[in-house]
Amino acid sequence: MSHDHPARAAVFSAGSWGTAAAKIMADAGSDVIMHARRSEIADAINTSRRNPAYFPDVDLPVSLTATTDPATALDGADYLVLSIPAQTLRAALAAWTPHIGPDTVIVSLMKGIEQGSGLRASQVIAEVTGVSADRVAVLSGPNLAREIMVGQPAAATVACPDEDAARRFQTACHTWYFRPYTSTDVIGCELGGAVKNVVALGAGIASGMGLGDNATAVLMTRGLAETTRLATAMGAHPATLAGLSGLGDLVATCTSPLSRNRTFGTHLGRGSTIEEAAAATRQTTEGVKSAEAILDLAHVHGVEMPITEVMAALLHEKISLDEAAAALMQRPPKPER
Repeated sequence: MSHDHPARAAVFSAGSWGTAAAKIMADAGSDVIMHARRSEIADAINTSRRNPAYFPDVDLPVSLTATTDPATALDGADYLVLSIPAQTLRAALAAWTPHIGPDTVIVSLMKGIEQGSGLRASQVIAEVTGVSADRVAVLSGPNLAREIMVGQPAAATVACPDEDAARRFQTACHTWYFRPYTSTDVIGCELGGAVKNVVALGAGIASGMGLGDNATAVLMTRGLAETTRLATAMGAHPATLAGLSGLGDLVATCTSPLSRNRTFGTHLGRGSTIEEAAAATRQTTEGVKSAEAILDLAHVHGVEMPITEVMAALLHEKISLDEAAAALMQRPPKPER
């Protein structure tokens, strides 16, 4: 697609990461239309140039507008950028599919595994829309939305089976503060993004219980090991998991108080119930929803994932917090590799 005009991007929807991605693309010179479910959000974006629900204090670029109408948002779009909860993707996308143009590249920002099917977001997208895999890309990395909204530096991996499509999207989201790298390893990028949320719940629990920074480092290291085991069993390249969408995202999500999954875990570690933690965290915490789906994948592929196993058991109230902490920290001694 060679364009004389700026790239057009439709960003669904107007949550925190969707808003940050829309701002990145607008700052990179694209024309961006955000799809908001609520008209008051769309109106506020169009009139006051702010998203009152997530970033009431940050001005949005003039080239960014919003609508509640999917057809309007998708009209002439080069890119459909999807940032919605992984568990609502299938139903929402089915309604939007009739409006997707024949050349639109669909970019997933979603970091979850679908419950029941065990599918990654790119697989759900291909299944629901019928679009070929080389028109589906994923963007993943250490991307805390709040930092990106205020122009603090970040980077990410853009993965697509079609390298040319990955490069085009790289250009469409490259700004002075946001640096995308390209890859063809969609599986590695998606699994790194999904599993790190589960590990971050564990890191949050360790933090909430006051177990110390060494414990967090152990969880992250072993968490990366189990992520890499599953990803490579599913066909990913191990180097991807050592990159931005693997280690990079894991570090940001496990260590930052801005991370929803870590925050959720911290509440659990301090003794909150799962309901209380959910109420306190407010936004979607993909790790809570994906833990069991990831564990199912591990069983299918014959891979041991002890941290994911403990988190799934705790989230389903099969074990107590103290049992979870003990299990997270007391693995049987064996050779590291």
